[in-house]
Amino acid sequence: MSGLSFEPDEGEVERRVEALLFAAAGPLSAADLAERLPEGVDVGRAIAALKARYQGRGVELECVADRWRFRTAADLSFLMTDQREEPRRLSKAALETLAIIAYHQPVTRAEIESVRGVSISKGTLDQLLEMGFVRLRGRRRTPGRPVTYATADRFLEHFGLASLFDLPGLSEMKAAGLLDLSIPAGFEVPDPSRGGDAEEDPVEDGDTPEFAQDFLKDG
Repeated sequence: MSGLSFEPDEGEVERRVEALLFAAAGPLSAADLAERLPEGVDVGRAIAALKARYQGRGVELECVADRWRFRTAADLSFLMTDQREEPRRLSKAALETLAIIAYHQPVTRAEIESVRGVSISKGTLDQLLEMGFVRLRGRRRTPGRPVTYATADRFLEHFGLASLFDLPGLSEMKAAGLLDLSIPAGFEVPDPSRGGDAEEDPVEDGDTPEFAQDFLKDG
C-alpha cells in the first residue's frame, strides 16, 4: 500500500484546525492554518464548523484582524479580573486622535490637527504608538515628506473588530468609548477600507516621525 496518502475527512480537518488554534501563541489566519494542513482542504469550512460548535460555550472562536483565536466568552470575563493587568486609560485627546486615524487613515499629523481643530501634544501620538494602537504607515510625497499614521492590529484586537470594515458608526463609537460626547468639529466617517495613498512612500526602519524630531530639536 505504499505510495498512498491519507486524505483527512471534514471531521479530521476540523479537529486539526482546533488543535492548531488552541496551541498557537497568537491568532492565526486561514492561510496560516492552510500551511500546516494537507493541500486542498477546506479550512474555511472547518473554521465555520468550529465557530458554530463553540458558540455560547465558555470558550468561543472569534475573528480579530482577519485572524482566528479562541477566547473566554465575553460574559465570563469577570472571572479573569484577578489575572488581568489594569489597562492604561487613554485621555480624551488620545481617544479622539485614535478615532480620527481609524476613519481617515492614512493621515498626517497636520490632517489630524485640522480635524480636531487643535494641536496634538507630543505625548498623544507617542502614547498611541507605544501602546501598539497606531503605526507609522508611510511618508507623503509632498514638501517636508510628513509621516502618515494608520491603525495597527492591536487596535482591532482591543476593540474586538475583525477588520476595518467592521468599524462602527458615530453613536456606536461613543458607546464603545472611542469618542467622548463632544465630537471634533469636521469629523466624518469616510470609507476606512480605501487603499493606500499612491503619493506615499513606505517608512524605513528607524524612521522618526515629525513630533519626535521636534522634541529632539527642543532638547
